[in-house]
Amino acid sequence: MSKVAVLGGGLSGRLMAFQLVEQGISVELFEKGERNGEQAAAYVAAAMLAPSAEAVEATPEVIRLGKQSIALWRAIVGRLNTPVMMQENGSLIVWHTQDKPLSAEFARHLKRGGVAEHETIHWNADEIAANEPQLAGRFSDGLYLPTEGQLDGRQVLNALADALESMNVACHWSCEREVEDLAAQYDWVIDCRGYGAKAVWNRPSESVLRGVRGEVARVYAPEIELSRPVRLLHPRYPLYIAPKENHIFVIGATQIESESQAPASVRSGLELLSALYAVHPAFGEANLLELATGLRPTLNHHNPEIRFNRERRLIEVNGLFRHGFMISPAVTGAAVRLAGALFAGSDIPEYDETSGLPYIRTAN
Repeated sequence: MSKVAVLGGGLSGRLMAFQLVEQGISVELFEKGERNGEQAAAYVAAAMLAPSAEAVEATPEVIRLGKQSIALWRAIVGRLNTPVMMQENGSLIVWHTQDKPLSAEFARHLKRGGVAEHETIHWNADEIAANEPQLAGRFSDGLYLPTEGQLDGRQVLNALADALESMNVACHWSCEREVEDLAAQYDWVIDCRGYGAKAVWNRPSESVLRGVRGEVARVYAPEIELSRPVRLLHPRYPLYIAPKENHIFVIGATQIESESQAPASVRSGLELLSALYAVHPAFGEANLLELATGLRPTLNHHNPEIRFNRERRLIEVNGLFRHGFMISPAVTGAAVRLAGALFAGSDIPEYDETSGLPYIRTAN
């Protein structure tokens, strides 16, 4: 039996380790951050499963992976002993009357992105009021995307840690390691460090790994009830609102080409919270719990990659960008299938038949 070290205990690393152990493979996990995942990009994320809405900007490959992953998440959550909120109520796209031209542009982008007609439903004001009563009278129409959903990302990170520990996986939290540190002790190393692997990924590589900064707010708004994520189309401040349990809402909008890990600026905070207030004024009374930043590991083509090197006994998984929760089950599932073939000494196909992801052999 192969003995495997998974390097990086964020979302991808935890999912990878969990699935490998389910296959009967001996695994140890190494993560430089804490057990709660606070240093991982996933800790900040809204954890929306929104392949239709993301079709406006994401690549066709990412949309395909996102659609596959919703059912995979349902199965994974069902195998976890620790409760995780998974909601499949779709998502709602709204806009103010003066911004209606943005809705036509958004619909065109959805069509170009391959979103089927049954995946978008127009709601008028009455339908919005019936399905989201607290938005009654605030928007004249909207687009409902019924196939989408969301998770509580922090619950997922905790539940995966619980599962690994219950499966007797040695999880080395607050333990920073490099591939070279582990190579002599394990049969294979699987590097899932995301942005933390930038130096080794880019040495050399055709695909360049960089960090893209995101800024996300968390608020407690006991007066607000939403049944699904809501996205506001706005020419300057587009944003999403993801309702979690106990009146916690995760709000995000920004995508900045910067690798700065400084705290959020006053200006970006004002823009984010002003757009939130424009959705419903009761958000003005909410408690601001966090205004956090994170770097999303991004490749120049905006698709994830799975690379392997037989000689070094190394598998690398990276480039999930801002779509970590949306696509991670499909990506890590493909990586697990690659690992199984490598451990067995089998020939490796050019791509994973289930996900469509290519397997990239590296020479160094």
